[in-house]
Amino acid sequence: MIALNHDPYNLIITGVGGQGNVISSRMIGNMLAAKGFQVTIGETFGASQRGGAVMSHVRISSKATLSPQIPVHQAHMVVSLEPIETLRVLESYGNPDVGVICNTRPTHPIGVISGRLSYPSTKEIKETITRLSARSWFFDATAMATEIGNPIFANIIMAGALAATKELPLDRNVFEETLKSKFPPNKVGLNLTAYDQGVGIINTDNASH
Repeated sequence: MIALNHDPYNLIITGVGGQGNVISSRMIGNMLAAKGFQVTIGETFGASQRGGAVMSHVRISSKATLSPQIPVHQAHMVVSLEPIETLRVLESYGNPDVGVICNTRPTHPIGVISGRLSYPSTKEIKETITRLSARSWFFDATAMATEIGNPIFANIIMAGALAATKELPLDRNVFEETLKSKFPPNKVGLNLTAYDQGVGIINTDNASH
């Protein structure tokens, strides 16, 4: 078994309802379990309607089954499908060594849409995340997913990006086998395309800060 950079390794995947981050956390968990790791997933949900905050805690270990709750300020990586949710997570679980992969496309809450609330600029969010993390990557996964055919593929693009950081032993072949066990063949190809785009955006270093 490949050794983890940290054991346990604490991963948080966050976003808002409808973005598919729960599916992403299950996929990543399945990939790591197939490698022989002990994986525990815990989920917290904000407002139950579409658009409420959703956060998945994924804890990975080679030797122990852990509690699903990551201790305060002990995340090793945050994968975020929504920029402002990144900041919420970092406030509670961030630390000077944390890594962040952030989709830059915002999902504005109703307060912002109605004009009652303001939403920080992308520049402000990037600067804050960069200051609060050891390493960070930013790209518009939603736009990339829309080009593939559906914005929901942003969650798979983010999983591919996580794999490309080499923080965790995520294997494309295992990902493909996981897809084949859950989806019809026509969906497998699109998901692999999304995964490969996520890998590519990190490997080309175009999004790295």
